Amino acid sequence: MVQLPWLLLLLPLATAALIHFALGGSGRLAAWTGTASAFGMLGLSVSLLVGATAEASPFVWLETGMFHPDLEQAITLSLKTDRLALSMMLVVTIVGALVHLFSLTYMAEDKARPRYYAGLSLFLFSMTGIVLAGNLFMMFIFWELVGLSSYLLIGHWFTKKSAAEASKKAFLTNRIGDFGFLVGILLIWGAFGTVDFNALERRVDLGNLPLTGGLLTAGILCLFAGAVGKSAQFPLHVWLPDAMEGPTPVSALIHAATMVAAGVYMLVRISFLIALDPTAAMTIAWIGGGTALLAALLATQQDDIKRVLAYSTLSQLGYMVMAVGLLASQAAYFHLFTHAFFKALLFLGAGAVIYCCHHEQNIWKMGGLAKRMPLTFATFAIGTACLIAVPYVTSGFYSKEAILDSAYAASRPLFWIAAFVALLTAFYMTRLVVVAFLGKARSQYARDAVEAPTPMAFALTCLTLLSIVGGFRFFAEAILPRGFYPTFDSPHHNFVMAVSIICLLAGVVASFLLYRGREKDPLHITPLRRGLYIDDLYTGLIRLFQDGAAAVAAAFDRHILNGFFLGGTAALTQAVGSVFRRMQPGSLHFYLVLAALGIMLLIWATSTV
Repeated sequence: MVQLPWLLLLLPLATAALIHFALGGSGRLAAWTGTASAFGMLGLSVSLLVGATAEASPFVWLETGMFHPDLEQAITLSLKTDRLALSMMLVVTIVGALVHLFSLTYMAEDKARPRYYAGLSLFLFSMTGIVLAGNLFMMFIFWELVGLSSYLLIGHWFTKKSAAEASKKAFLTNRIGDFGFLVGILLIWGAFGTVDFNALERRVDLGNLPLTGGLLTAGILCLFAGAVGKSAQFPLHVWLPDAMEGPTPVSALIHAATMVAAGVYMLVRISFLIALDPTAAMTIAWIGGGTALLAALLATQQDDIKRVLAYSTLSQLGYMVMAVGLLASQAAYFHLFTHAFFKALLFLGAGAVIYCCHHEQNIWKMGGLAKRMPLTFATFAIGTACLIAVPYVTSGFYSKEAILDSAYAASRPLFWIAAFVALLTAFYMTRLVVVAFLGKARSQYARDAVEAPTPMAFALTCLTLLSIVGGFRFFAEAILPRGFYPTFDSPHHNFVMAVSIICLLAGVVASFLLYRGREKDPLHITPLRRGLYIDDLYTGLIRLFQDGAAAVAAAFDRHILNGFFLGGTAALTQAVGSVFRRMQPGSLHFYLVLAALGIMLLIWATSTV
């Protein structure tokens, strides 16, 4: 059992290498190899969750104790296999395996399947490293590898300009947050002398806090910057909607259930540090609440089915981050756990729709799909019910209620923001279902749509079952760490639930009445469609500072350095050389005249002395 975590970590890396170096000429074999590896990882995760009794032994990959007594521990690669890590690992491998299965059909005609499946395996390796990391240093290594693998997968169709630009945007935006994350790691190590999670938690429990005051706040917020990038929180949220340019299964795996959840997972892992500083905690909470509200507003005006779900993911991640900032990390993680299943279901359901509608993604060119794709419609409707938190019968209800309970107890303003976000969620998801699945078909693609193929349907069915039971006590308590399932015994719970249900009904009814039978969107709020012009603002800032500075530097190089200094020196040298060249015509008479003039000049000079 001690070696199983290392096998779980290295299996996808070996698979990626095998596909890239040996199976590049066979897309079918690469697909089945990657899928078998993903299901093998799922089996290993279940085995660890059921029978693990010890954590994997650390592996010291570089002996550096001679430089600093604590540095050797700081760069130890150790795997932490507690209940938190193993439950997250189960989520990653379940979604990863079903995404591989779904991709067998979705990517069947893609000529670059070996590269696609190698990228998926590389991503699973990177994500496994983050989840099982025993210290911040190891987590940062795999944090960067996740950024690399997501860059490769978002840009899988790199010949498409929008996909290539989206992959670069995601990579560069994440580097901003990652720089803060690295600074935070260095601050924590410099103060505590270790970045090992167990050692840090022991130091905190003993009250030994060498980092206090403003430095503690700075250290926590720098670590949080990493989550802002990975989990796409404001102001670094702009990369996630554009990342929908990648294949839809990639969106389900990376940008709904796993990669973007890595930031929340990291925050839950260091929640004992966040609890030390109220200033940092409330900053995190308000950024999460603000992101949830901003993304929900933007989702109401999106017409691309994947972008609606992308902004929905942003909003739900904001919920989780807000809960962490309110010191309710258990509620945040529980919502992460349930959200992974039903958001992966929604993305794969959207993928089935896109596949059967000949890659049409505009919901206003769909319609009537409920009759033509009944199974896909049923699974998508259940996923929607989970996301909008239909009471008692969906997993999303239990996890969302846990967050609302925590918000009501800790911050009434954030509670009302979260409640309004719940109303908006019900509104835009009902809009999506009504426009895309109900009414009459609005295009030939929608009229020709048929039910999704069997592998897709099987993946959707499995995720549907997980989406329903994921919030039930008997299932969640068997997987989650002890104490992470909410008790719902607070004195204000009935009020919170009443507000939640009222918001749900208001959003559903308003959206149904507004969009039923419509041929086009009756609302057209340009600022929301344009993302409140935040992307435009960033583009302007880049042009002003980066491109402007580059233009100034280019002009200085061209006209001052090259034109005046280097070019001027070269011209002067050339002119002097031209003068002396004219004095060497090769004529004997000319040389005799010069010699005579020289002698006369020498006589005159000596006679005057």
